[in-house]
Amino acid sequence: MNLIYIHGLDSDANSTKGMLLEKYCQQHHPDITVLRPDLNQSPEHVFKHLVSLIENANNDETKNTKAAQSHTSNTVLVGSSLGGYFSTLISNHTGCAALLLNPSTQPHITLQRFADESVSTDNAKEALLEDYVLHSTAGGWNITNTDLQWFADHPLSVVNHPDKVAVLIKEGDELLDPELAKTFYQEQGATVTVQAGGDHRFSDFGEQLPMVLKLIQQLV
Repeated sequence: MNLIYIHGLDSDANSTKGMLLEKYCQQHHPDITVLRPDLNQSPEHVFKHLVSLIENANNDETKNTKAAQSHTSNTVLVGSSLGGYFSTLISNHTGCAALLLNPSTQPHITLQRFADESVSTDNAKEALLEDYVLHSTAGGWNITNTDLQWFADHPLSVVNHPDKVAVLIKEGDELLDPELAKTFYQEQGATVTVQAGGDHRFSDFGEQLPMVLKLIQQLV
């Protein structure tokens, strides 16, 4: 099995949760390979890169098998925050299973704050240009108006494979409204688990890894 960890907005390939997941699998599930791509680039490139990763991973896994029967069965996406948004899009597109952690469901709205902040400065005219850098993330992604438009053009409106999607949500998420994600994924028929307290970063992720792996195995 392959797990692709998809990090959030201000993170990178060396995110804490991604590294914890990889270390846990190395120790307890050596048959599972964890991929931790750095996705600090435009959303269009992120989407294409993830689809390519899945295709390559499945090609390795399905040698000498019937691809039509096992095209996506050996790859699971694990997405945190904005990574949860991308995981849902990619799952819809490929049929891959996905485990989401405090997923973002409306990045075209939540990330609009960067444009609003830029327009309110002395660079108001420049801030309206498509390639103007509205915000630079900790990982080095320079967010532009073109990126925000991409999110607006690719809203989450449906979950195509709800039986393959599980969601873990912390009620104490201080950055995203947990009710939005809870309502959306429940209405779509995905498995949703809401945990009391906690935070957006899912700080107790390491302690939950045994449960997380069981949940992942149930999705494939």
